[in-house]
Amino acid sequence: MKSTLKLSALTCASLLVLAQQSQAELSSTVNLTTDYTFNGVSQTQNDPALQASLDYGFDSGWYIGTWASNVDFGDDDDTNLEWDFYAGKFMQLTDKISLDTGLAYYTYHGDGDLSEEYAYPEAYAKLGYSSALGESEVNGWYSWDYFGQGGGHYIMMLAHTFEFAEGHNVRFSVDRSTSVNKDKWTWEGKKSYNHYRVEYMTSLEGFDFNVAAENTNLDSGTADERIVFSVARTFSL
Repeated sequence: MKSTLKLSALTCASLLVLAQQSQAELSSTVNLTTDYTFNGVSQTQNDPALQASLDYGFDSGWYIGTWASNVDFGDDDDTNLEWDFYAGKFMQLTDKISLDTGLAYYTYHGDGDLSEEYAYPEAYAKLGYSSALGESEVNGWYSWDYFGQGGGHYIMMLAHTFEFAEGHNVRFSVDRSTSVNKDKWTWEGKKSYNHYRVEYMTSLEGFDFNVAAENTNLDSGTADERIVFSVARTFSL
């Protein structure tokens, strides 16, 4: 499997919304997207995805949640569902600096024992800095059993979001995925690859809209340049 482009994702949106709402309790977000991409690689063979989360946030900053999406890893694999679980704590360290840390566990379903073998844990940390120029981020994820293959894997991301008009935001991000154990996992024979993304975000009538342009330095039809559109709605339960 080391030459495949199968990847998993814990979508950050529900975590960020939950972390920024200190009074949040139980909420659910439903998202429809034209393509489920993780670090620029499609998890649905360039097809649409329906995703949903259920989150509970405590006043102390602790949160727990679950997130699910349809997936498609190609004709030779009948895996059709990703279902993730996570728990963490959001801390406002100063009026400008925040830290979000936690653990996630990814599971897969639809192709019996094969799908179950993909399950793996992951730790993450996200450092945020607020300024007059917007919100800057330094984010990292690490798994010691990536995609159930027994190898280490980490992602480092730099991102910045700024509001150019009230209710209208643009976010730039660049991230690098790296395999610690090249004998366990590679991308096209490489131990790492880069991903670039710029997205526009706004809300209207209770719906959150996102239009993103992204690309990677991989040579694959599921990891080339693309435009992704999504619309989401969050419900307080």
